[in-house]
Amino acid sequence: MKTLAHRWPRVWVAITCSLYALTSPAAPYNGFDLSHSLVDRSRILAGGPAKDGIPAIDQPHFVNPQQAAYLKPGDRILGIEIDGTPKAYPIKILNWHEIVNDRIGSTDFAITYCPLCGTGVAFASKMGKQTLNFGVSGLLYNSDVLLYDRQTESLWSQIKSQAISGPMIGRKLQRLPITHSSWQSWRSAHPDTRVMSPQTGYSRDYDQDPYSGYEKSSTVYFRVEHKAPAWFHPKERVLGLEIDGQFKAYPLSEIDRVGKPRFEDRFAGQTVTLHWDQNSQQAGITDAEGQDIAIIEGFWFAWFAFHPDTSVFRADGS
Repeated sequence: MKTLAHRWPRVWVAITCSLYALTSPAAPYNGFDLSHSLVDRSRILAGGPAKDGIPAIDQPHFVNPQQAAYLKPGDRILGIEIDGTPKAYPIKILNWHEIVNDRIGSTDFAITYCPLCGTGVAFASKMGKQTLNFGVSGLLYNSDVLLYDRQTESLWSQIKSQAISGPMIGRKLQRLPITHSSWQSWRSAHPDTRVMSPQTGYSRDYDQDPYSGYEKSSTVYFRVEHKAPAWFHPKERVLGLEIDGQFKAYPLSEIDRVGKPRFEDRFAGQTVTLHWDQNSQQAGITDAEGQDIAIIEGFWFAWFAFHPDTSVFRADGS
């Protein structure tokens, strides 16, 4: 039997719970120690669910494309390929879980997705000699999910890719290249892909979008430190590039205006190549050697909240 929270759109449940959490002295940080946080504690908000209230998937089950009848051609996925092995993670499942701890060969990694920021980021789980396993803290910074690792209880900002509290404070996670794409496009490019199954061990209606209407709305539900200029819709999707501590946003609408599936740009003293597939709304960036760069794709408001000094790509060169 589904709970009331499973029937209601999760965003509204989160807002109601967060208002309660902000007025409850016992609940502000879900039990995490923020006494030495890298960011102002007043900027860290309770998103609604308690620690692990959004359950990460630790034992994902995969099927081949022929068995994935639960996916439509246009369904969005996050795709990753390591050592020639491709895997796909449907957004319709990630909306309910936000983190998948997984492994390909000898590489442990975490697939993370923040529905509020539209950001899908893959991280290598190895930190020195230790392999980290991640969960959802229930806390937000700049509207973005804060992960925590179960080994040290450190909190990690997804977009900053950095621990902001706990024993790992200041450490950075290694981002891995990941692709935001349609299921049809990913499957066509990777016919041998495996795709995560809705058999997650949890009772969720993965055909229901708990964030229905959010991406088209100009509303940002949680406070951010820097409000993005109204040059684009707050939920405009951008590719966020970082080179040597410098940042640049490539809005998909501007990439599309170029009118080419492939073109070069110069940034931070380096030449990068933009790749664009209009049909699948899939974009990526490679370096001078043709290697995929681990960018962050997400909403314009979220990228700017973390990087107010960002450069912005314009098709007309302005």
